[in-house]
Amino acid sequence: MSQTRYVPKHGLEVAEELAAFVEGQVLPGTGIDADRFWSGYGELLRDFGAENRALLDRRAELQGRIDAWHKARGNQPWDITAYRAFLTEIGYLVPEPTPFAVDNGQIDPEIAQVAGPQLVVPVSNARFALNAANARWGSLYDALYGSDVLGPPPPAGSIDPARREAVVARAAQFLDETFPLTSGSHAEVSAYDADAEGLKATVAGSVVTLRDPAAYVGRRTEGGDTGLVLRHNGLHVELVVNPGHPIGAASASGLRDVVVEAALSAIQDCEDSVAAVDAEDKVAVYANWLGLMKGDLADSFEKGGKTMTRRLAGDRQVTRPDGRTLVLQGRALLLVRNVGLLMTTDAVRLDGQDTPEGLMDAMVTTACAIHDIRKTEGPRNSRAGAIYVVKPKMHGPDEAAFADRSFTKVEQILGLPANTVKLGLMDEERRTSANLAASIHAIRNRVFFINTGFLDRTGDEIHTSMQAGAFAGRDATRRSGWLKAYEDRNVLIGLNCGLRGRAQIGKGMWAKPDALAEMLGAKIAHPQSGANTAWVPSPTAATLHALHYHMVDVAARQDELQGQPVPDLDALLTPALMGDTPLPQDQILRELDNSAQGILGYVVRWVDQGVGCSKVPDIDDVPMMEDRATCRISAQLLANWLEQRLITRDQVEDALRRMALKVDEQNAGDPNYVPMAPGFDGPAFEAARDLVLTGTTQPSGYTEPELHARRRQAKALRG
Repeated sequence: MSQTRYVPKHGLEVAEELAAFVEGQVLPGTGIDADRFWSGYGELLRDFGAENRALLDRRAELQGRIDAWHKARGNQPWDITAYRAFLTEIGYLVPEPTPFAVDNGQIDPEIAQVAGPQLVVPVSNARFALNAANARWGSLYDALYGSDVLGPPPPAGSIDPARREAVVARAAQFLDETFPLTSGSHAEVSAYDADAEGLKATVAGSVVTLRDPAAYVGRRTEGGDTGLVLRHNGLHVELVVNPGHPIGAASASGLRDVVVEAALSAIQDCEDSVAAVDAEDKVAVYANWLGLMKGDLADSFEKGGKTMTRRLAGDRQVTRPDGRTLVLQGRALLLVRNVGLLMTTDAVRLDGQDTPEGLMDAMVTTACAIHDIRKTEGPRNSRAGAIYVVKPKMHGPDEAAFADRSFTKVEQILGLPANTVKLGLMDEERRTSANLAASIHAIRNRVFFINTGFLDRTGDEIHTSMQAGAFAGRDATRRSGWLKAYEDRNVLIGLNCGLRGRAQIGKGMWAKPDALAEMLGAKIAHPQSGANTAWVPSPTAATLHALHYHMVDVAARQDELQGQPVPDLDALLTPALMGDTPLPQDQILRELDNSAQGILGYVVRWVDQGVGCSKVPDIDDVPMMEDRATCRISAQLLANWLEQRLITRDQVEDALRRMALKVDEQNAGDPNYVPMAPGFDGPAFEAARDLVLTGTTQPSGYTEPELHARRRQAKALRG
């Protein structure tokens, strides 16, 4: 890794590559000159840098007092009354605000009015970023054919006729359930057509219509395809008719596909799923976000011996029955996730010191998005003129208020109207969960979503109660009372704060990207809970998860839930401890191996290859979607067990070495992989080891400080 070279900018030292990127690519076309940008950035750092540090110190202070309280109580029985009184006394719990409703201005319909899947993707990978943006529309035929929903996928190559028939039958079942005909089944249709009166289908020689004629919204043509567009629960579905296509020719109706509106929104992530540790990395991240906002991002790659180039999809022009044109958005609404308050960066220095990375993200990602909101022609991201920033890892209302005020400053510097930037509140730290209404109140004029994040929330749950006792294993923690209280409170408090029709209430990620049959059975629980979005790991998963939003009318479900009592804090604040009956030793050792393997499998790619999120085989070789949040759980669980003497340091060291051998074997086919054995002394192995052995002292149990340091070390070793 080369030495960072700086240029002076209004009292700041700015890395050359960042200064060149901002001045050469970001600012042209925004009406903002370099002097205004850098002088304003200096003001932002001087106004908010010290407060950022003070908020982190407050986190540490509260954690220290909680640790001391648990230690002082020793083995006394759990006393939730005393615990709540203590948390109130130290200011961890704050008073509930007077009832209020958010007032967040103009919000795009994908956020406020229509329920559907949400993708999360590392913006550092241009191809992934474009795939996510273009996942607004997905082929149901392809999703069913290529996933495990109808059994193990067939081998690549020619189409399997039996699989094709199963796909067509399952798609017809979806159409019957969602767009029933006045007579017969979509599986029996011999012809589709439409006129000014609506969709017409021929069944057994008779022409029938939809039971709900208003579900037909129009037709579009593209090549040899005729698309008949329907709408249900606010989501569009297109029947693609083309008798000349090989798939259409095999169907009596000529139906060659059913295309569903899938990923309504996509988070372009600068945080947990990327490995950006220096100015060079950050510029690469920002450049892709800028390309998305300008609309000119492209990525070329080899596939099947051919060079292919991916670009942003265009909008869809639909001719309504009355002849007017309906324009349907061709891309997911794009949100950008900034980093949290913890990390600093040497890409911009003030008075010789590194500065908060979150403030750099705020300035640069907002400036990039100006290109979208000031467009006068061509496809736009936000038709409401908003910039959607997801703000993670905020601990309570004081930090939410800090984010609100810092973005006000950014808007003033960049000449944007107040509250142009909308904030997504990740409810993933316990102090936020316990003070959720107050946290929403702090950003009530900006909030556009609240989202539970089971993975990070579990890591924080363990770290906060590190000294309370030994935590139960993963499965027991997932079944514990705090988790249900957490999920239920998030929805009900959001509704009480007026998010219905104004913002998203979201749920977390499906972490098994290849187990989509299981997802199709389980993830319907998210819309049933009243959440109007939930995270999925791929465009295919988005297409399948979209079916759930046809099965459940989320707006009606929210109406049913509105006004229900919010679960008490007692369950939320009661940690999932083992109690007097520890796990059997063989189960403890199995969990130790499982966690050690998961940490190593993720960390070795992060540190050695700069891959922040990927499918990582677990101990049973099942691919799992891993990012820093999953790593945080594993590291914190082992740190807790080590602290509570369920396991020993020697056992941890032994498990890490044995699991390093397994991870090396799992990655043997990767030409870029650097084995950890036999030395067990490289930056990746040392990072995994330290995440466990120093887990009790890592700030909030986060993995970023250790991973960033080791990634920089690995880059330096390779020059």
